[in-house]
Amino acid sequence: MDLSTTYMGLELDNPIIAGSSGLTGSIDGILRLEDQGTAAVVLKSIFEEQILNEAGALHNGSPVHAEAADYITQYTRRHSLDEYLKLIRSGREKTAIPVIASINCISASEWTDYARQIEEAGAHALELNLFVLPADTRQEGEAVEQVYFDIVNQVTAQVDIPVALKISPYFSGLANTAFNLSVRNVSALVLFNRFYNPDIDINRMKVVKGEVTSTPGENAMVLRWIALLAGRVRCDLAATTGIHDGAAVVKNLLAGAAAVQIASVIYKQGPEVVAAMLTDIRHWMEAAGVDRLRDAIGRLSHQRIDSPQLYERAQFMKYFAGAED
Repeated sequence: MDLSTTYMGLELDNPIIAGSSGLTGSIDGILRLEDQGTAAVVLKSIFEEQILNEAGALHNGSPVHAEAADYITQYTRRHSLDEYLKLIRSGREKTAIPVIASINCISASEWTDYARQIEEAGAHALELNLFVLPADTRQEGEAVEQVYFDIVNQVTAQVDIPVALKISPYFSGLANTAFNLSVRNVSALVLFNRFYNPDIDINRMKVVKGEVTSTPGENAMVLRWIALLAGRVRCDLAATTGIHDGAAVVKNLLAGAAAVQIASVIYKQGPEVVAAMLTDIRHWMEAAGVDRLRDAIGRLSHQRIDSPQLYERAQFMKYFAGAED
């Protein structure tokens, strides 16, 4: 059986990519993931604030919360940019799988020059984890989207390696924004990034951190938007969040994803879960009579099914109306 796929022009042995996480922050972790069959890794993200801090620009008008400054300073001392570049080089030397660097960013500024150093260090591709919280009541949706466009324009002008964008669903017009991003030299969109979630402890009357890892139920929104955007944007799509078994991988491929990224399930079950997921995929291929996995990609996307409304809000009404399938 052929489980290979192409993502951002990279030939992968299978569609499972280890998303940015603690395990992808060390060469030992990357090797463990490779041993279990992981097709590529996205390195643990380095933050825009770290880059600016090391560049001496952190307190010179660059966007960062004041209360985060001390933390960032300490974090950067332990995770210098040089160390990140060394990790990229080591990944290229010691593994046979693509190494995708990752930058978590919120603005277009001096840090974008660092993208060139990542390319020179040998990264096969670069993933930008972008999120601008649209919480300002005075800020128009177009202004938020322009931040994304500016970042993409500046970074893609710096490098020749493929650039992926890991984005959120929080846009006034997600489909339109995704399309406009896809025509700006972007090689892939990753749906969707997952953030720190606050919670409230009602007994201590205190804001606390919420659940860090994803659950399988969170994949439903990702699946819908992969299906809706497949064939409509001019770049590859990757699915992430809530993918915890081989069946979920298959579903997202059928919807139109060229690859998937997993992280939470690795934290919960260890790198060995990758081998188990690949076994699940092979069993499905055998049962479905699929010899080449890439032939199944997008087979059940919005554009290719007889009832595209199944991905739309009309299905909600149909379900509660008790209509027959």
